[in-house]
Amino acid sequence: MDAAPEISEGLSLLQHRGQDACGIVTCGPKGRFFQCKANGMVRDVLDEKAIAKLIGGMGVGHVRYPTAGSSNHAEAQPFYVNSPYGIVFAHNGNLIDSPSLLQYMDATAHRHINTSSDSELLLNLFANNLQQTGKFRINEDDIFAAIGGVMKQCTGAYACVAMLAGFGIIAFRDPNGIRPVGMASRKVNSGIDYLFASESIVADALGFSEWEDVKPGEAVIITRSGVSRKQVAEHAIFAPDIFEFVYFARPDSVLDGISVYRSRMAMGDALAVEVEKILKEHGITVDVVIPVPDTSRVAALNLAQKLNLPYREGFVKNRYVGRTFIMPGQQMRRKNVRKKLNAMALEFSGKNVLLVDDSIVRGTTSEEIVQMAKDVGAKKVIVASCAPPIRHSNVYGIDMPSRAELVAYGRSTEEIAEAIGADLVVFQTLPDLIASVRQFNPSISTFDCSVFTGEYVTGGVSEEYLHQLESLRADNVKNKVTVNSREGKSEGSRVNGFHSRENAVASGGPINGADDTVGLHNTWNVS
Repeated sequence: MDAAPEISEGLSLLQHRGQDACGIVTCGPKGRFFQCKANGMVRDVLDEKAIAKLIGGMGVGHVRYPTAGSSNHAEAQPFYVNSPYGIVFAHNGNLIDSPSLLQYMDATAHRHINTSSDSELLLNLFANNLQQTGKFRINEDDIFAAIGGVMKQCTGAYACVAMLAGFGIIAFRDPNGIRPVGMASRKVNSGIDYLFASESIVADALGFSEWEDVKPGEAVIITRSGVSRKQVAEHAIFAPDIFEFVYFARPDSVLDGISVYRSRMAMGDALAVEVEKILKEHGITVDVVIPVPDTSRVAALNLAQKLNLPYREGFVKNRYVGRTFIMPGQQMRRKNVRKKLNAMALEFSGKNVLLVDDSIVRGTTSEEIVQMAKDVGAKKVIVASCAPPIRHSNVYGIDMPSRAELVAYGRSTEEIAEAIGADLVVFQTLPDLIASVRQFNPSISTFDCSVFTGEYVTGGVSEEYLHQLESLRADNVKNKVTVNSREGKSEGSRVNGFHSRENAVASGGPINGADDTVGLHNTWNVS
């Protein structure tokens, strides 16, 4: 049974994590890889014809959105190297020591990095460590040692999945566990199918069970012989990114034992207390609570119930426009807000409206939405954010690049309200946000909250690095960057299917094709 159809379905479930590009590579008879990847949405790139050409019982899939670097289709994942052993690789996150690693790749490892994506850099670090074994055939211990070496060599956030031709599927997670990845299994007639994914929803929808998060600093190897797991990094502070719960993940997912849905309910409850206090201080009453679709709905409903206020759907969403937060370029985001949402005058006219949003990042969307509410007759517009003010860059793979582009940077709460045209802005406090998430898994003592605090759990984030990153990621240059830039990133999520032990693994090496972006023949758009 081929894995590609279910990998494609899984990527569709993770489309919210990236809409810039997608791809699948499968491993078929004699260890041959089959590839289809391109810029575009899953439904457009991975159509029935493309999936039919992806042969094999195991595979790796990925969706991405651009953070730094180019949107060139050469950066669509998964990536591939033919030596040693034939490796396919997908990565979610961002390295913060890419320049020194690139120097090492060039001067010591003598490996060519062809794109501006640090995902390709990670792949080559892993490949180079495997090469050191010098073996004709490697085993699990060799792979664990190679991954342990990677974790000592690089700093940053990374949840990775690799596929070795004719061997199996591998997953590993950075020592701080900043980006999510988990695994699940299901019994079939011929054995057991295994799956890795960024979010548990993929396992639920595809009929997999026993979902378990890959631990920080852990590597997991799945072959036809079974599952091997090993802690390959020294103990570090476990600090999953709290923004996954605020915005990025689907509400029906469970990450690190925490229900995203329940955490957003708790955010709404906590925010209600803060809103009530601030409204009383300003002598303002509210007539109706309206969420900014879609992420804030859960929190807004709980907030309205706690404050005993009417909850209304005042914005109608066009579901065929992508998520504005992850769209490349400020101009495109601004242009798409009004295409994406329509305000119903019936719910706004003559009322003091409390708009609830998951967060306020650049302020582009918030400013447009506030104006839309006023255009249809809102008397006062108060904006409540489920997250505290975002004043710092995210260096771990979520696109909050230039501090100057963040509406809260260098501004007080009153100045933020003025900038977005609101009568009042209320922010969740950081302790309340942390408590809202942590209460569902008290064993997690720390979260990465660097976008709120400027404190980076991995260390190594200097002011010089931030300036360099901002110059590469700034909206005014993003669309001009070429693949020559080195400090890049392809962010996204992966789904990886491993179908039944009997047909999942074969021997032999990959066949190189004509596609100069990865060294494999690309079946996309080939009749």
